[in-house]
Amino acid sequence: MNGDELRLAQRLLERATAAGADAEIEVAIDHNRLALTRFANSAIHQNVADDIVSLRVRVHREGRTASGSSTRVDDDGLQVLIDRVFAAVAVAPLDAGWPGLAPPAPTGPPAEVDPAAAGATPDARAAIVAAFVEASGGLETAGFCRTGHWSGAFVNSAGQEVTGERADVSVDGIARLDGADGVARAASGRLADLDGAVLGARAAAKARAGADAEELAPDRYEVVLEPTAVADVLQGLCWYGFNAKAVEERRSFVRLGDAQFDSAVTLVDDPAVRGDAYDAEGTPCRRTVLIEAGTSASLTHDRRTAAAAGAEPTGHSVGAPSFGGIATHVGLLPVERPGAIGSSEVDGPLVDAAAAELVATVERGILVTDLWYTRVLDPRTLAVTGLTRNGVWLIEHGEVVRPLRNFRFTQSYAQALTPGAVRGIGRFAHALPGDTYSAAMPRWTAPALHLASWNFTGGASG
Repeated sequence: MNGDELRLAQRLLERATAAGADAEIEVAIDHNRLALTRFANSAIHQNVADDIVSLRVRVHREGRTASGSSTRVDDDGLQVLIDRVFAAVAVAPLDAGWPGLAPPAPTGPPAEVDPAAAGATPDARAAIVAAFVEASGGLETAGFCRTGHWSGAFVNSAGQEVTGERADVSVDGIARLDGADGVARAASGRLADLDGAVLGARAAAKARAGADAEELAPDRYEVVLEPTAVADVLQGLCWYGFNAKAVEERRSFVRLGDAQFDSAVTLVDDPAVRGDAYDAEGTPCRRTVLIEAGTSASLTHDRRTAAAAGAEPTGHSVGAPSFGGIATHVGLLPVERPGAIGSSEVDGPLVDAAAAELVATVERGILVTDLWYTRVLDPRTLAVTGLTRNGVWLIEHGEVVRPLRNFRFTQSYAQALTPGAVRGIGRFAHALPGDTYSAAMPRWTAPALHLASWNFTGGASG
């Protein structure tokens, strides 16, 4: 698939070089085929699909930088894009922080792309949805099944030339019973990995177990966060903490080299999770350990932040310098425990076997399925406020005893993971989808977490 994109990128670079031989030029071609099957009231109500080739040109000339994009691939369209970018760079402000173009460098081995995921049909997505709905046992269901296939190429006037390809599949669905919702989510690069029946059964079991929820007074409680909730914590850590742009601007809590987290915490951004080969600047993506056994180890850099810090770019540019380098394939490593038993499949009405092992160690606390509508109050401490969602239960003496109504919380995500605050990490990590509509489609990989304290600041009554 990359041959067409590479030839188009080379043709666009050749034309741009002819327009300004003295300029530094980079060209990116992205071919995204995205499809979404949505369902509500236990029936599919929408199928949408995009098949878009996007062209991006960035030019640095006489100390100024400008960029432009287009979806026209004909000769006239290419020339219009080039003329527009060169007109813009002539009047752009001086760019004192220009880091230069990515030098020639190879990417890692090409990702293995699942043909079934890359070429997924509406019928294939509908089959997953049908299995989800049937497994819910008559409960009202809603959600989506999403498939995506990306192929692209990047070239620049410094000689860098790379290509890449990946496929993504994800499911996000709820089951509802008398106002109680249960959720199940999963993501993969392989269509066969997503079992709608398993996910539908999990969502339905949670909904049934959430009936007749009671209110509990807000306070600080010990918690077990399921992977669906942990994903929001990981996003906050990466976007607001381990982003080199945030550190450079003193908006981050991260202090490299300090043991800021419990020794059980190792956080890794691994492009192999999604098959990303290079970033928006053409820098090869590489595995980056952000937290190693509790110690803040690395930051995610684009070329601009790396140049300012005297570091190497890590392949995390998203094409927007104001954002810096952003991690989009982050995993919290699970922790093996001798003598533990069970599997990663649904092992009970609420949680998988690994999360059940964490619940069993809680004297009195709260099991949280999901964190929702979260907003950062102070990025320097990563203080976040938000709501619980899709199932909350009281734990007593190692057992889930009754469902609870939702809470508001105000909690520093960084503080929740400090040394001694992490009482357990699950043995299985679950791949979870990011944003529903983004072509970038982040991927979070998370186990369950047992934390010593979580600050619930309000309940259903306020």
